[in-house]
Amino acid sequence: MKGYIQVYTGNGKGKTTAAIGLAVRAVGAGKKVFFAQFVKGMIYSEVEVIQNLSSDITIKQYGLDCFIYNAPTKADIDAARNGFNEVSEIILSGKYDVIVLDEANIAIYYKLFGIEELIDLLKRKPEQTEIIVTGRYAPDELIEFADLVSEIKEIKHYYTKGIQARIGIEY
Repeated sequence: MKGYIQVYTGNGKGKTTAAIGLAVRAVGAGKKVFFAQFVKGMIYSEVEVIQNLSSDITIKQYGLDCFIYNAPTKADIDAARNGFNEVSEIILSGKYDVIVLDEANIAIYYKLFGIEELIDLLKRKPEQTEIIVTGRYAPDELIEFADLVSEIKEIKHYYTKGIQARIGIEY
């Protein structure tokens, strides 16, 4: 079966959640999944469940802390760069059927690695590998290159009323 490139982007909540849903569906069909999280370095609830859900989903984080409110440090850049290099080898190995590059769009937005590098890698992926790229601010080049693009649009969110992120719901 041919693998495609999917992009989940937009300012709405649910991009990572959608990718997790696809990962669970893939495992249910007997596929092996690698879930790479760029920028993220905390143990979110999704990390806990994925680690306990199945040995057919491997999750690895390539972030140190949440720098979204500040400029990325050299350590943030190095973590993303090392992650990109590792994920490149994983993609090219053909070991996994589905690979999620969670928050790769944010990593590109903050110039942790380049869009040209990502597209070059995606061009070289094994034919059967499905790749999902998530995160706000998907670059136009990626949107043009992808086979499927979903924009998750925020219509209304309770955080505008000062409600903080809740464990098990937002993280």
